[in-house]
Amino acid sequence: MELKAWLQRCPLVAILRGVKPDEVEAIGAALDAAGIAIVEVPLNSPDPVESISRLAARFGAHMLIGAGTVMTAAQVEEIADAGGRLIVTPHAAGAVVRTAKARGMLASPGFFTPTEAFAMLEAGADALKLFPAEAASPAVLRGIRAVLPAGVPVLPVGGIDAGNMRPWRDAGAAGFGIGSSIYKPGDSAETVGVKARKLVAALAA
Repeated sequence: MELKAWLQRCPLVAILRGVKPDEVEAIGAALDAAGIAIVEVPLNSPDPVESISRLAARFGAHMLIGAGTVMTAAQVEEIADAGGRLIVTPHAAGAVVRTAKARGMLASPGFFTPTEAFAMLEAGADALKLFPAEAASPAVLRGIRAVLPAGVPVLPVGGIDAGNMRPWRDAGAAGFGIGSSIYKPGDSAETVGVKARKLVAALAA
């Protein structure tokens, strides 16, 4: 399934930075119940590949499971072997994108300038992650969208919560990566479910 189709199901990517393998399945179930379809485990979490493996085994048939903060092509291979199907980077990393595409995975690399955006599209990116969104604005996104090929999904990441999604959506955001507004280390699965439902409701409002 294309990344666009996953984003149409639910345009939120739950970023579980700091999650541990022994809690990840309960949190995944809470996100699934709230309607979240895409989950990213950043590689600077404890034993992230094990968490990805557990999520992929349990939810991979109907959720898109992948990794964030991916820095190297070798990490892409490890994530693919664990069952992950999405690669997200904090930076414009062409080699990582090309490796992901060679493994049949979806790739959403980070960018902050038009130069980086076009370089990532040339490398084969399925979507672009505008990061850090706190340092940009909906006006910046609108300007970049004006020159990007029509239909390229752009996802602001960083500082996004239920209260500020609307201006970004109006500027053309196809979705959002959501970090602490959906999960902070120590959050119970129940807490994550409540936060996820609030975000999904804000999208519909």
